[in-house]
Amino acid sequence: MPEFDVVVVGGGGSGLAAAARSVERGLSVMVLEKQARLGGTTGIAVGSFTANRTAYQSRAQVTDDLEAHVEDAGKFAIPEIEARNNDELRRFFLDRAVETLDWLVSMGLSFHGPSPEPPNRVPRMHNVIPNAKAYIAALQSKILRGGGEILCGASVERLITDSERVIGVKVVRDGIEASYIARRGVILAAGDYANSSELISRFKGERFSSVEGINPHAQGDGHRLAESAGAKLLNMDITYGPELRFVSPPSSRRGFTQLLPSSGPASRILGRLLPLVPKRVINAFIKRLLVTWQHPEDKLFREGAILINQNGERFCDENRSQERELAVARQPEKSAYILLDERLITLFSQWPNFISTAPEIAYAYVEDYLKLRPDVSTSAPSLTQLAASRGLSGAELEKTVSTINQERRSSGGQPLEGARWVLLGPVRTYFTTTEGGAAINQRFQVLDREERPIPGLYAVGQNGLGGQILWGHGLHIAWAMTSGRMAADQL
Repeated sequence: MPEFDVVVVGGGGSGLAAAARSVERGLSVMVLEKQARLGGTTGIAVGSFTANRTAYQSRAQVTDDLEAHVEDAGKFAIPEIEARNNDELRRFFLDRAVETLDWLVSMGLSFHGPSPEPPNRVPRMHNVIPNAKAYIAALQSKILRGGGEILCGASVERLITDSERVIGVKVVRDGIEASYIARRGVILAAGDYANSSELISRFKGERFSSVEGINPHAQGDGHRLAESAGAKLLNMDITYGPELRFVSPPSSRRGFTQLLPSSGPASRILGRLLPLVPKRVINAFIKRLLVTWQHPEDKLFREGAILINQNGERFCDENRSQERELAVARQPEKSAYILLDERLITLFSQWPNFISTAPEIAYAYVEDYLKLRPDVSTSAPSLTQLAASRGLSGAELEKTVSTINQERRSSGGQPLEGARWVLLGPVRTYFTTTEGGAAINQRFQVLDREERPIPGLYAVGQNGLGGQILWGHGLHIAWAMTSGRMAADQL
């Protein structure tokens, strides 16, 4: 059986960070990734990294400190969720994220920022150039140059134990079983469980089981492995979402961000030149990300927009938010469309009414979607033409609008009418991420149900959240990179 100092389960951001730091320390390492390529959820993200006391903040004359960040990080979640946060571990993480950012910069990565994100009192969000694929490219390069090994298409089926110690893993690849021994430890870094209907149903409730994860491969493999070793799991019912999001652009069309270099000299040059680029150009770049990754604002529905399904039928009360998302997940193809009339098109074409936003960075309006995302937006002068553009029943859509207008006129509401209509969608209901993970200590050792370390087993990223609530842009990636880097130092 092949032996390594470290075996890392998962080739996303946290796993690659753990492996990269391991090779820096001169350790032999094997990364096992279930999918055919590296990246995980990190690889499909925008790439924000939130930290305090950074060199980027200093250059921008932003004064920051740890205690302020600790306080602000607790303002993102609602009080009943925030009350379940592991305060000690989150403070430990926020104190060390800046060291990780410096480590990433030392690999040649560049960042734009810091950018503001209320309720953070000062700008703390650093966006990697050009997107999160840059993390994957830089870390993969460091691992391979340092003699580490990476094996994709390798599904870790179970942990190998000797007495009470985890000493390796059993893997299936191309139908063939193999074992890998870890002399110093196994690091679980297999991502979240946002697309595991079994884990979602078990911990959050059956009615949420039809909601999908943004990352279709987020199946909770690391959580199952940890639990099989006796790990205590925390906050498994806490999820970011369900929320409505537009479907991703067709995979055959490469967006602007994919045309930019993600590693090497070109990326470093881009990073040095970025401060000289006019702000309008940066905003245009961010807006392209905005119309891909952000969710439609609830204000659309408060102002009168309605949801219709593939049959042209309205199926829910749009202003009951969680029920709305669950209703979309029960529709044909688990999708729906947002209908806007002429009044709503005008209303959501300028500040302060926008379709989606990255707070205080950029705002996307109706025309932005029509220009940048024609796959999820269409306009027509009549309901019949609008329905035809998306293969819906024009007669059924006309009937739906007529019915709701009768209701609104009788109750003094605003009817849907005019000489221009817009249909946004498909939208689907997603879990963006999950906040449940194995209990860990500050050495990233997995703890059992009596909170004793399980020898030889470590967890990072979404597998080892340890009870933290990390809502707000950039905290999950910062934790992924920081926990991966620091866990390697414990072996």
